[in-house]
Formats: sequence, C-alpha cells, structure tokens
Amino acid sequence: MTMHRESWAFVFGVMGNIISFGVFLAPLPTFYQIYKKKSTEGFQSLPYVVALFSAMLWIYYAFVKRETALLLITINTFGIVVESIYLSIFLIYAPRKPRLTTIKLLLLLNVFGFGAMLLSTLYLSKGAKRLAIIGWICLVFNISVFAAPLFIIRRVIKTRSVEYMPFTLSMFLTINAVMWFFYGLLLRDYYVAVSSMLYSYLHIHFFFFYL
Repeated sequence: MTMHRESWAFVFGVMGNIISFGVFLAPLPTFYQIYKKKSTEGFQSLPYVVALFSAMLWIYYAFVKRETALLLITINTFGIVVESIYLSIFLIYAPRKPRLTTIKLLLLLNVFGFGAMLLSTLYLSKGAKRLAIIGWICLVFNISVFAAPLFIIRRVIKTRSVEYMPFTLSMFLTINAVMWFFYGLLLRDYYVAVSSMLYSYLHIHFFFFYL
C-alpha cells in the first residue's frame, strides 16, 4: 500500500514538475522585450524576488527532509536559476531607483531574511523539530504570497475586465497546485499539500470572473 501511494505521488510530482517548468518560463517573453528594448518600462521586480525566496525556502525544506524530496529539489533548483536570470536582466536594464529598490529587497529578504532563518533553524533546532519549523515557515510565507492575487480580484471587480488576470496562466497555476496537492497528500507531507490546496482554492474562485 505504501509503495502504491509513493508511486502515485511520484506521478503527480513529475506532472507538477513539468507544469511548474512552464510556469517558471512563462515570463520569458516579457524579459525578452526588456532585453530587446533595453528598458524595464515600469515593470516591477517584486514578484520575482518573492518567487526566488519561495524556491529557496522549499529547496531548504527538501534538503532537510531528504526522503522523497527529489522532485521538490529539481523544480526549485530550476526556479532559483530562472528567477536569478530574470532578476539579473532586470537589474541590468532598470533605471537607478527601481534597481536600488530591487537590490534592497534582495538583501532584506533573500540574503538577511533567508540567512537568519537558515542559521536559527540549524543551530536552535534539529531533526523532526527543525523540519516542522521550516515547513511552517514555508506554509506561512506561501499564505502571504497567495493573498497577493486578492488585489487583482479587486482590480477586476473595479474595472470589470479580466485583462489583469490571464485565463491561461490562472488555469495552469490551478492545475499545477492540484498536482502538488496530491503529491503532498499521498506522501503525507501536509506542508506541501496545504500550501497547494490554498493556492488551488484561490485560483478556482478566479474562474468565476470569466463566466
């Protein structure tokens, strides 16, 4: 029974990896335009700073967990590489003020924030307790990230337009979250499962705006 459950978890994890690859690569046209025009044109870097931090958190969680964590490691390693490339392009072509803001965010969140979390969990906890603390940090951070689309919903209601919430991207994000939900559920990794459940729940509600 355990082997059967792990086999299905592997299937969902692989599918989650494939879809996540596509999600990570979705901003490529935007960054190609930035490279082509040599300008960010008011484009914001915050979502990519946050995405990088999220990938860093989950890969740390996966390394601490070790067992059945390979698929978390592969996709989040890819995420770290891709988001780092996006941010590098942004820093090259952004005006001085957005560039400095991005550097400050990276230092605050990805260097000092992640460093403080890493050192505190390494030296103040161990074993299952360490994994639980990291899992809760990932979960709480993801909840705060998932709250961001609420501002998009507000804009959609105000403008009566879904141009700020592309249907295709929302659909793929939902499918992706469902894959990772079942992956976490089958492995009884409730940090992954609950994070993905919240994400899929939010995006399913987005679809009502297309009806």
